[in-house]
Amino acid sequence: MLAHRLTSVRRLSRVGLLAVHSTRSSVGMFSMRSFSKIVVDNPVVELDGDEMTRIIWKKIREELILPYLQLDIKYYDLGLEHRDATDDKVTVDAAEAILKHSVGIKCATITPDEARVEEFKLKSMWKSPNGTIRNILGGTVFREPIILTSVPRPVPGWTKPIVIGRHAFGDQYRSTDFVAPGPGKIQLVYTPKDGGKPTTMDVYDFKGPGVAMAMYNTDDSIRGFAHTSFKMALSKKLPLYMSTKNTILKKYDGRFKDIFQEIYDKEYKSQFEAAGLWYEHRLIDDMVAQAIKSSGGFVWACKNYDGDVQSDVLAQGFGSLGMMTSELITPDGKTMESEAAHGTVTRHYREHQKGKETSTNPVASIFAWTRGLKFRAQLDKNERLKQWCDDLEAACVEVIDKDGVMTKDLALAIHGKDMKREHWVITNEYMDAVKAKLDERLKARGQ
Repeated sequence: MLAHRLTSVRRLSRVGLLAVHSTRSSVGMFSMRSFSKIVVDNPVVELDGDEMTRIIWKKIREELILPYLQLDIKYYDLGLEHRDATDDKVTVDAAEAILKHSVGIKCATITPDEARVEEFKLKSMWKSPNGTIRNILGGTVFREPIILTSVPRPVPGWTKPIVIGRHAFGDQYRSTDFVAPGPGKIQLVYTPKDGGKPTTMDVYDFKGPGVAMAMYNTDDSIRGFAHTSFKMALSKKLPLYMSTKNTILKKYDGRFKDIFQEIYDKEYKSQFEAAGLWYEHRLIDDMVAQAIKSSGGFVWACKNYDGDVQSDVLAQGFGSLGMMTSELITPDGKTMESEAAHGTVTRHYREHQKGKETSTNPVASIFAWTRGLKFRAQLDKNERLKQWCDDLEAACVEVIDKDGVMTKDLALAIHGKDMKREHWVITNEYMDAVKAKLDERLKARGQ
């Protein structure tokens, strides 16, 4: 093994100062002698995270990304300690950097609850960084399974991909909730900005303690959600379904239904029909039942909360939450943020802290990098970068499906109670196998 030449990575330090760090990576003899780094003309924004995923993230960057790409990375540390140190300003700064540079690539992060506030001695119970970023960027979060042939699916009928589009703005995630301490009246008041007469609506007259919540959305955001959903369906060559509970929330969910239909009829119907596709609105309960009975092969546009829940159902139905991509795309198609769909894998991190080996599935985190870089390639018209991303994704899948090298979660899905230690490898061993497979593919391509 020869040491790869130093690669500079521009990053923000934990105290928020701009610094330059050098990363030394080792690659195989093949890579050193014959692979010329792919030049990426424009930057990407990297958002670091927490716990086990942070450790895996660093290994991905150092061993699977930097040895192959000449890449300017704008680094933001979204680890919980640094968010606390900056009063969460780093999260806003990172989102604004994504708007500036068009591509964000994010590691999983902790959203603190009461226990985390105590554990980290936080100044405040900071809001979800994902929610903050999504509300700044707008757009729709699309989640899609990474399909393996060797891993049985809990929903065996799903033979074709299902892409869930989650509206990434408002609703419960920007709501105001309230604990009523005793008897009293809850009212909703709308005050027109033009000085018109306020409208007051009685919500509930409490006879004792209870809870209340107010939430909102905007026509502009719903329209953006509709446009990104229709465009995604056309790009994937799949029909589109949109689900609400408009029979109960006649005005709130009815607004989603009406705007989608209006935009479809005016701007997309002819394109869908020419492609042999269709669009339908369905009630959420009916859509869930139909999805389970289906063979897959559609895009499903969900409101914010529905998409949060159903995307996890989708991931598990295809085999593993560790095998799911997540991409936030803005309505104009010019900005995206990619991330893994899972959390920070706290249980494995506790084992790691004890010095024990862990078998954490890194595939979704690797795909967070490749999907972000693919979008960069699309914007820059960089065909070599796109092909390299395809090769890395294929290497991740081939190592599992063809070579039988996988982490414990996938081995458990295959072998169940008969799983033995020889059926799975630790995270580092899996990633080493992916790197070897990637080099093999690049060599076969003559690179």
